[in-house]
Amino acid sequence: MIATLLAAIDANIPKITGQALLKNGLNTAYFIIGIVAVIMIVFSGYQYLTANGDSGKAATAMKTILFAVAGLVVAASAFAITSFVMGNV
Repeated sequence: MIATLLAAIDANIPKITGQALLKNGLNTAYFIIGIVAVIMIVFSGYQYLTANGDSGKAATAMKTILFAVAGLVVAASAFAITSFVMGNV
């Protein structure tokens, strides 16, 4: 009776492979990185607009925008590479 109950419970548990788990984790990380980069670009754009002629604040905002875009490009490249590798395994 217990073996039958355990078999019924085990039949309803979804199975996930290690590759699928890794792919889901990486996709979640890329999504979070993308959201953070977009938020940083918007925030830095606001800082640039409100610099009021202060060249130091404007330069800091432009550097932050540059680094956020660079991070977005690196994340997109990593996504493309891992998608290619995971698709060809």
